[in-house]
Amino acid sequence: METGRVNPNQRLQDQGITDLGHVHYNLIEPALVEQALRRGEGTLGRGGALLVDTGKHTGRSPQDKFVVRTPSVEGTIWWDNNKPMRPDAFDRLHTDMLAHMKGGDYFVQDLYGGADPQHRLDVRVINELAWHNLFVRHLLRRPSSAELEDYIPDYTIINCPTFKADPERHGCRSETVIVLNFDKKLILIGGTEYAGENKKSVFTLLNYILPGKGVMAMHCSANHAPGNPVDTAIFFGLSGTGKTTLSADPTRVLIGDDEHGWSPRGTFNFEGGCYAKTINLSAEAEPEIYATCSMFGTVIENMVFDKDTLELDFEDDSLTANMRCAYPLHYISNASDSALGGHPKNVIMLTCDAFGVLPPIARLSPAQAEYHFLSGFTSKVAGTEKGVTEPEPTFSTCFGAPFMPRRPEVYGALLREKIAKHGATCWLVNTGWTGGAYGTGSRMPIKATRALLSAALDGSLADAEFRKDPHFGFEVPEEVEGVASILLDPRRTWDNPEAYDRQAAKLAGMFAENFVQYENFIHEDVRAVAIG
Repeated sequence: METGRVNPNQRLQDQGITDLGHVHYNLIEPALVEQALRRGEGTLGRGGALLVDTGKHTGRSPQDKFVVRTPSVEGTIWWDNNKPMRPDAFDRLHTDMLAHMKGGDYFVQDLYGGADPQHRLDVRVINELAWHNLFVRHLLRRPSSAELEDYIPDYTIINCPTFKADPERHGCRSETVIVLNFDKKLILIGGTEYAGENKKSVFTLLNYILPGKGVMAMHCSANHAPGNPVDTAIFFGLSGTGKTTLSADPTRVLIGDDEHGWSPRGTFNFEGGCYAKTINLSAEAEPEIYATCSMFGTVIENMVFDKDTLELDFEDDSLTANMRCAYPLHYISNASDSALGGHPKNVIMLTCDAFGVLPPIARLSPAQAEYHFLSGFTSKVAGTEKGVTEPEPTFSTCFGAPFMPRRPEVYGALLREKIAKHGATCWLVNTGWTGGAYGTGSRMPIKATRALLSAALDGSLADAEFRKDPHFGFEVPEEVEGVASILLDPRRTWDNPEAYDRQAAKLAGMFAENFVQYENFIHEDVRAVAIG
């Protein structure tokens, strides 16, 4: 039995998927919530949110992610970062997964990855769980009814959480597997209920495909000035740096919070929704995201809640600190209808420096932008993980290493070229510590960070006087209205300036040591930055 709209020319049988039970095509949100509840997959929360848990996998499984090694991609995949799988092992996995699916009920969404029609990817997602299908309907972009009439997928994702892989037979690491086959235009996911694998697999696809078309794929948020998409800003940053918070400026239009492309025409969101962390979320600090947690169809993952009142506990991380909510972009009042922007005027790279040596803002040249983009620096702090007793540097290239199929320099060169071509200004913003390292200094005042970002985005910061930082070579403003001048010179914020110099030299050395891996692959301008 099939329900919902079906494209008669592209039924699942055409993809070798046969003998299923009920197949539900392109159900809308109320029907998917109803199915999830009927099947016991979750609990109806306040306002109609769907409360679910993801079992033992409360986050992505990067060690279980593979790319099928075929001649067509052999020379373009960054194999140091992407585990290979043999084609014959994939074929066995595919055959066994199709056999596992027989007789089961499945949910299918025909969706787009990318708001720009010239560069979008048509993705068919086949889910064993109704709530996964709701999640991916939120997170990807939904075609119109007319567009579904002749929809033909470019790629297909099959996600079966109850399928357990066999490492010996399937050439994988464990019973959990996520594998991309670029030749067969197919992604298989098994052994995990974590819904984020659905969206990140599409991001990985776009990260491979788009650079070949001259489009920069970016793990970043983006916004633009009201009524002026030409005034676009993008925000790179790893977890804990403030990427979502700082881009969700109520005075600007939100293009998206996580994944974007920079094409010859401008900026575009890959997604149709948001996937926000909810730990310590509050109505005061993040009112719009907080409000989505009690809106119809929002998927609430791994949050503790009162069984009687259904009140969510935003502080209880006993299930995981990675608790999240997934909702459509239009649930945010200042979200863009088109999810399109112009060429970025400002590129913001956010870092949380727990060493306390980076200034709150610095201006980067295009070569320095590539250097810091490839570095992808932030830091863990003491107490965040067992055994961490002092600030610990984290370098995640391109601010998203797990999703980069190509070598990092491909993305770095594209970013440098686009910054230079379109005259974008790149800023490195430290939301971490000042006046000393973590444990001695204090967190950078959020009011100062917002004031500096406002000055950068409205153009007034460009008129400031700048000095060259002796350790990192970038430019730092001397004075900015509304910001204490002492903050702009981190050495002055330390009680012991010599201790600052030692700490700054130490961090600069860590940058240099990390960057050695790229030196044979980069432009000479960037190499000059790397060697100082």
